[in-house]
Amino acid sequence: MTVATTSVTGTPAGRVPANRDRQRELYGVVLGDLVRSLTGALHISQARLAQALGVSPAMRSQVVSAGRGKIGDPAVLARLRLLDQRCRGLRGRPRPEVVDGLLAEAAGARWAWAAAPAGPAVRPQPRPQSAADALRGVAEPARLAAAAAALGPGFPELAEVLRQAAARPRA
Repeated sequence: MTVATTSVTGTPAGRVPANRDRQRELYGVVLGDLVRSLTGALHISQARLAQALGVSPAMRSQVVSAGRGKIGDPAVLARLRLLDQRCRGLRGRPRPEVVDGLLAEAAGARWAWAAAPAGPAVRPQPRPQSAADALRGVAEPARLAAAAAALGPGFPELAEVLRQAAARPRA
């Protein structure tokens, strides 16, 4: 008599290794390893990460344990990739306001198809009037605030420019 075993997540035990292989194939990494890396870098719980990514506790568990082979929602994948990119530059334990800024940026990220230019030529953008205008053109307010918090102790003048840029919305 053969007894089929299942993992804690209810996935047949034989599917977990196959799902890990599929994750490596699709994303270049096992998602459970990536989640553990991000939570370690940010010093947050998996639940807090899942909230920023916009996934339920059950989905988080399925992804981390390889009960699921892939993430079906492209917006969640975009948020996960964004956080992975941002966390690669972190050194040491980030301050709480930096973590909050990164999680807010990820939570607000939206996935969209890349659009081709409508006409034969791309129109030049107007020249920014100030450094704050230029900064607002390349980063969201939460990201600017996180950068200001990170630079504040060593570069207070630059941090002030970043805070000013974060305080005013894009034109």
